[in-house]
Amino acid sequence: MAFAVTSSSALHSSSLSSSIEQTKAAQFGSFQPLDRPNLRSTAVNFSLRRCSVKPLNAETKRNDSIVPSAATLFAPAEAVEKVEVEDYEILAEKLENASPLQIMDKALEKFGNDIAIAFSGAEDVALIEYAHLTGRPFRVFSLDTGRLNPETYKLFDEVEKRYNIRIEYTFPDATEVQDLVRSKGLFSFYEDGHQECCCVRKVRPLRKALKGLRAWITGQRKDQSPGTRSEIPVVQVDPVFEGMDGGVGSLVKWNPVANVKGNDVWTFLRTMNVPVNSLHAKGYVSIGCEPCTRAVLPGQHEREGRWWWEDAKAKECGLHKGNVKEENMNGHGNSTLHANGTAAAHADIFDARNVVNLSRVGIENLLRLGERKEAWVVVLYAPWCRFCQGMEGSYLELAEKLSGSGVKVAKFRADGEEKAFAQRELQLGSFPTLLFFPKHSTRPIKYPSEKRDVESLLAFVNALQ
Repeated sequence: MAFAVTSSSALHSSSLSSSIEQTKAAQFGSFQPLDRPNLRSTAVNFSLRRCSVKPLNAETKRNDSIVPSAATLFAPAEAVEKVEVEDYEILAEKLENASPLQIMDKALEKFGNDIAIAFSGAEDVALIEYAHLTGRPFRVFSLDTGRLNPETYKLFDEVEKRYNIRIEYTFPDATEVQDLVRSKGLFSFYEDGHQECCCVRKVRPLRKALKGLRAWITGQRKDQSPGTRSEIPVVQVDPVFEGMDGGVGSLVKWNPVANVKGNDVWTFLRTMNVPVNSLHAKGYVSIGCEPCTRAVLPGQHEREGRWWWEDAKAKECGLHKGNVKEENMNGHGNSTLHANGTAAAHADIFDARNVVNLSRVGIENLLRLGERKEAWVVVLYAPWCRFCQGMEGSYLELAEKLSGSGVKVAKFRADGEEKAFAQRELQLGSFPTLLFFPKHSTRPIKYPSEKRDVESLLAFVNALQ
């Protein structure tokens, strides 16, 4: 895999620290590039090493997993390493309130030619703009799974032209893809989950690419995914992948927009007139492979457009496994284990006087009844699920509107030990799942839409009474 380094007419000066302080206001809505004096020297001074610049066709001393591309503008020769031990937890604390521009600049300063931006072809194009604003050379890589949207490939081309770079693409192993497709078909992930396909097409290629780096930069944000990314630091030792030196702790992971809200990222993109994926204008927010990505409706969380047939808690492909909080599945699984091992309890939801809390016995009895005095509408939920939390207001309003109408409104907690039962008997696919139990039928009817406003829910119930 070839890493392309961007061209930049302005190289870094040693006075950057004071420039950063002057540009601290360069966050969302007010941006200015860091000033870089033009230098004629052929050496780029990074905090950890000094790399001399050789001609374009110079033979590199880099790891064998990296092959210089034809567009590489800076090829490092032998570097004299200065061993510098950094406590990244302390650095993360220092940078917690720093702007994305400052964090990006610090990352590029520390790692120079041994760091690259991971670009998925979505809103993380903001990372490339930040890197460009620092005035430093930078590299960008992307995982081409072979199943991306045409609009994503078009954005890749636009980004390369705007920033005068060559994105370094890495691809899955052809034999592994062939074996998977021949044995399980093209769309096996709809049946048995996306993890196997993502492992072949994304995780393993990423692991190979990172072996040629000492650090990488991602577009992870705390508000991106329900229950899984809320504790992302701005910089950390990567807990999962290894870098070129091998072993635990050999790779550093930078997350410059970890503390930024999604709408602020878009304010930045519009302000800077950055090219974006045209799918965003069609309702797509989080964009991945074509078969596993779809548009979201107003009010839905952005990750609901990814792997929509699975649990909200499963909406991760494995690239950022080390940042994913895991559910404690003891009992109902009513707590979440944080990265430091502490547990955060989740309060129950859908609590109201006119919402019946069904036990396992209660829902089983409801299933067995062929003739019911009243129709029932039941939500299958998990209190930790952000999508369930987002639907709570609409569901409670639905319960108010149906009060005295002859339709009972209820809830059944279907995570933890009840999940297998709910999947087998109650058509649970992902949380929340809404079921309507007619008066004269044993089989419940599953709500087929992603619309969760009270009008849509009420229309569903009224159509089946």
